[in-house]
Parts: sequence; structure tokens; C-alpha cells
Amino acid sequence: MTAISPKASSALPDFCEGIQYFGEALPDFKTYGANPAIELGKVAIASPTDPTAVYQTVLAADALRYLTLQVTGSKASGHPGGFASQAEAYASLVMLGYKNIITEVGHHAPGFYSAMFLDRSLEDMGIFTVQQLRDRFREKHGLLGHLSGYIPGILAPAGPLGQGQHFAMSAALLHQDKLFPFTVGDGGLGEPYIVSAIAHFHTAYPTVTNFLPVLVWNGYSQEHHSMVSLKTNEQMTAFWKGNGFDEVILVDAKEFDDQNQPGDYVDSTAFSFEKRLAFTQAVLLGVDKAARSALSGQLTVFIIKQLKGAGVHARGAKSHNLYPKDTLDAPHIISALQTRALSAEAWQIVRTNAERAGSGPAAKTVVTEFELPLAELGKLPLEEYAVGPIPQVSTTAMGKLVGVVGNIDKSFLVTNADGNEASGIANINQALKIIHPTTDDLYNQAPGGQVYEPLSEDACAGLAAGLSLMGARTLWCSYESFAINGLPIWQTVTQAMAELRRPTPSTITLYTAGALEQGRNGWTHQRPEIEAYFAALMRNGNVFPLFPPDANSIQVCYDWALKTKNKGIVITASKSPLPIRTSFEQTHKGLRDGAVLLHEVAGAKKVVFAVIGDLTLIPVFEAASFLETEGIGVKIVSIINPRRLYRPDDTAWETCSEPDGGFLSDADFDKLFGGDALIGVTGGAAAMLEPIMLRSNSKRDTFAWKRGETTASAGELMAFNGLTADALTKRAIALVH
Repeated sequence: MTAISPKASSALPDFCEGIQYFGEALPDFKTYGANPAIELGKVAIASPTDPTAVYQTVLAADALRYLTLQVTGSKASGHPGGFASQAEAYASLVMLGYKNIITEVGHHAPGFYSAMFLDRSLEDMGIFTVQQLRDRFREKHGLLGHLSGYIPGILAPAGPLGQGQHFAMSAALLHQDKLFPFTVGDGGLGEPYIVSAIAHFHTAYPTVTNFLPVLVWNGYSQEHHSMVSLKTNEQMTAFWKGNGFDEVILVDAKEFDDQNQPGDYVDSTAFSFEKRLAFTQAVLLGVDKAARSALSGQLTVFIIKQLKGAGVHARGAKSHNLYPKDTLDAPHIISALQTRALSAEAWQIVRTNAERAGSGPAAKTVVTEFELPLAELGKLPLEEYAVGPIPQVSTTAMGKLVGVVGNIDKSFLVTNADGNEASGIANINQALKIIHPTTDDLYNQAPGGQVYEPLSEDACAGLAAGLSLMGARTLWCSYESFAINGLPIWQTVTQAMAELRRPTPSTITLYTAGALEQGRNGWTHQRPEIEAYFAALMRNGNVFPLFPPDANSIQVCYDWALKTKNKGIVITASKSPLPIRTSFEQTHKGLRDGAVLLHEVAGAKKVVFAVIGDLTLIPVFEAASFLETEGIGVKIVSIINPRRLYRPDDTAWETCSEPDGGFLSDADFDKLFGGDALIGVTGGAAAMLEPIMLRSNSKRDTFAWKRGETTASAGELMAFNGLTADALTKRAIALVH
């Protein structure tokens, strides 16, 4: 292997600037490397058995390994080992013309960046050379350590394990004529969500099989052997078959080893070149068969079994991560790069094939680079109830609108793990039907429905948020107490939306059956601490928790949410019949200003109640009535959109895609919340009151959730948490005297 001198470098393709080592031509390069295997005007190789195609797939795999190691080595940081062990599979997908590739493994990021560089996608962010690729890796406004929505050509973010299948299934559902492969690590296979989510999806959508798990079975996870490392090939095949897969295609590098490598997992880059070609051909044929199977209605998985770290600086879990010692000057890194080094001519062949595959760079062709066309909703039929004591159920009022949306927009999907009927939104099921293989009118279920009901919040949140990221409208419904199990992927998506390069419908949730409604169920159903999660996310700038106080307000909130882009919108409401306290116009104002005045009586001193929620208004109004008899003035302010009540500098709104910089001014804040005392009241986490407490200069206090208990009524549960009219009254009097 030789380093190119500056004088000689002028003959290199421009994109090669920054490549440190170039090798001699591999055997028979003049025969099989003379012309690109993907011909001009074509989108893929002509045949997976073509010797030229196989040869150039080896070149592509080596190029991916080299770039992955050099890029991570440039910062002595990042994760080369996992991607390296499946480089032949990724290279095969590209050579076969498939570019809509997703990953469940955030640690594959440097490999995906290398692929996006090779097909010129990264030119959209000013990366034209390997040197620029190195410079921008793990830097701000560059190629962050794990995949995001910011990188051209990358379909979906990847960080926490157990999420990638949701993005692949979402894309497959929306684009049933395209293949969506996604890599799965055998370390991540221990996550229960992956195969269970696929199983429910396949039951709901048996004909949608155009997503392809590519299991990277390399024997190791992050820091040790993977939990499935002792499975035999037969056991691994049985595992996938037992989880409903029709076709399991497994290619084991061990079967091609001619170097007597020990163990069940071997490194194909150590084979003789003849055996490397044989192994790569098997992978190419297997991927081709798997892709055709998935596209023809068979639930299919492709498994590549090869030692972790194949072809890079270390093997096994030791190849997973680079540390400060693993610099480009370190002898073991130099040796690995020199071993994988390609000739300049080979680099050009790889670049040309990558660019031609799939009709061009991923940044110009994959589905997420385009805004998904959606049905126009027009004006929704909102029904305004008269303000007064006649109770209405908020969730039911919203459910009616959800049914209208679904009947207009056939790509719209509602997800719910715990049952819509239990949340006062049976009308959604009646209008849209639960997706189920058994038709039963009594239970509003039928194949082809638009309500997705797996008993997993992860699966609910995953498909709903994934579809929104891919461009569709969705609604994830959950009990507030259980939603925490689905929030990791919802948060991943909202963060991705904050940096996405295109507009997409906001991911909208409806959380019902709050803690205060769940007295008889006890603390297992009383977990409003989730609101602290959203309180923290508000500072992102694109997350908007909404708290409509009644059935009028929730309709306006949902109508507003449907019109927004690239945001995470959380609507929390009771399923209990409650009085109507606001007009439509008041909620429009509350969405714009953050809060709306519900009640005001003058007095010698003024107490302001800043209230989040609907049930919580009941003891507040009772307290107000007593305070008024004592000559104390009272204002009751309903906080509908607390994100608006922060100061602009409190959130990162200006860094968000589709930025929303609407905040209540200081003068208007003082007008709304100014008084002699301020009491924040919420049935959830006190953190949601932070915007008000930060800005108020009054004497102030908070009444909030403490913990759950079994009670016979909401009032008794509020009393257990100190949320009573008596307690509020006493504290108000103490603050103003």
C-alpha cells in the first residue's frame, strides 16, 4: 500500500482528496473493473450473477469500510465495527438499485454517511471531498454521531435501539411499490419491540411486506457478546419463522472461510480473493432474492452472519467504538486502512456505480426527500356548544372531527393501545373501524380500517410518529398513565422534525383518562408525571402541550394542530362530561397567547389562579367563590398553550425547521397574570407551570400532583394531593395578607 504524493494527487478524482492510502489494483481489475457494472442510464446491475457486478460489489464494500474507518479515525470517535460486518449487504442493496435504506442501529451512522458521500448526496450540504467528510464528522452543522433528519438522503433518525422497524413499516405502508430495507443489529435484537411490532403490523396489513429487515448477525453487541451469539443457524432461522416470517435467507461467512478462522463468526476480508468473491456473490444473490420476496408479498428477513469489525481495525466488541488512542496516526489504524485501500481507478468505479444506482443520489430520489401529497381537509365541521353548565365530553367532541379527517384522508391513521372506547372516543372506531382480520360490527372492526390497536404503546407511537415523519397525518391516542412506554420514539421523531429539510404534518397525540379520573384503578393508572417530560421538551421549541379546558376548546386545538408542520403536539383532556367554559374565539386567543381569562372579580387584593387542565378548574372555581365573599379579588386563567408563555430566549424555536416564534409579551403577561398573589394549579407535574413561575413577580405558589392512591372519586384523589378548594383558599389568603 502506498500513500499518494502531492504531485501525483492531481491525477486523482477530485472527491478522493483526503484519502490517505491508495492500494494496488485488485486481481483481474482490468477485466472486471474496466467499466461500471451499472451501465449509463441504468439504475442497477443487470444480474447478481454477473462476475463484473460481484467484483464491483466487493470494491463497494471495501470502499465503505475504508471510509467508515477513516472518517471515525479522523476524530478518534464513532462506531465502525457494526456497519463493517455487513458492508457486503449494504453494497449489494445499492448495486441492486435500492436506496431507501433505513437503520435500527444509530451506531451505523458513519457507514451510512460514507454511502451518502459515495453517491454524492452529501454534496447538498457542501461535502464534496473525503477531506470535507472527515472535517464535518461529529461537528456542529455536520455529520452528527447518530443519524438525524438533517442529513441529505437519510430517511430516518437512528439512536435508541428498537425504533428503525417503525420507520421502515411506515414508509412501506405509504409507498407500497418500493422496498425499504433496514439494518438490525443482533445486539438490538434483544429489544422486544422489533419483532412484536412487525408481527402486529403484518397481521393488520398482511399484504404490505415491502420492508426488509437485514439482520447483522455478528456475534457481538456494544461491549460484549450479543445475547443471540450462541444460536445456531437453524435456531436463528426458527426464531424468525416462529415470528411469522415466510422467507428467511441467511448467508454465513463461515461457510466460505478458507483461512481456518476460529469460532462461529469470521471475517470475510481475510479470505482469499477467490473466496471473497464467492461470499459476496452469495450475499448479492441472497439480497436479490430477499428483495424480490419482500416485494412480492412474502414477509422476509435477510441475515448476514459475519464477525463484527470485519475489515476494520479490530474484531468483536472491541471494534464497536473508537477511543482517543484510535487516531489516524495509530499503527493499528494505519494498518487497517492500508489493508483496505483501493486504487484511484477503483474509487472512481465505486463512485460511478453509487451515483447511478437507484436513479441517482439518495438525496434526490428517496421518498423522504419529497413532501407527501395529502388530501385537502377543507373546513372541518366544528360544533360550538353554548358556554354554561350543561356538560359535554371533550374527547368525544374531538373524536367526531377525527372521524371526518380519516374519511377525507385515507392515509390517515389513528393508533391506540388501550382502546378508544375507554377514552370516550368510540366514535372514532365507528367512523374509521379498527384494523382487524376478523370482521365484527359490534366491535367496529374490519380489515382495511384506519384504527391501529396493538397492545404496545411503543408500536402505537412508533407507527403514528413514523408515518408523520414520512409525511402522513396521524393521531396517537393513549391513556396518560401508559404513554410513557411510547414516548422514546415520539421524542426521536419530534427532534428529527425540528431539523427536517422538508415540511411534514406534526405528530399529534391525544392523552385521556388522566390521573384524576382514575381513582378506583389506583396508582398504576395515575402517572401524570409524564407532563414533566413534555415540560422539558417545550424548550426544544417545536413541542406544544395543549390543555383544552372543555369540549369547545379541544376542537379548536385539534383543528389548529392539523394545520401545523414539523411539531410535536400533545392534547391532554378528560373523558368526563364537564361544563363548557370557553367559546371558540377564546381558545383561538388561548392558542395564540398561551392562556385565556375565564373569570375575574375585583377586590381589595387580587389572587390569580393559573390553571392547567379541566377537572382542576372545579376546586379553583369553588375557592374563588369563597374568596369573593371575603372581599378578595380573583382571576382564573386557563393555560391552554403553555409553550407560548415562555420568553423567546427560553426555547430553541429559532433553530427549528418550520419555526414558530410566537410568545406572549411581557406587557400582556403582566396584564393576564399580574396580581397580589399567583397560585399555579395543575393535576399533573408542577414543571408544566415553569413558564408562569419564571415570569411572575407576585408572591406565588404551586399546587400539583404528588402521587397516586386508590380512591372512589376524582375529588377524593385531588384531596389526597392537596388539590381542594379549602387548601387553595387558605393559601390564597395567606399570600395576600
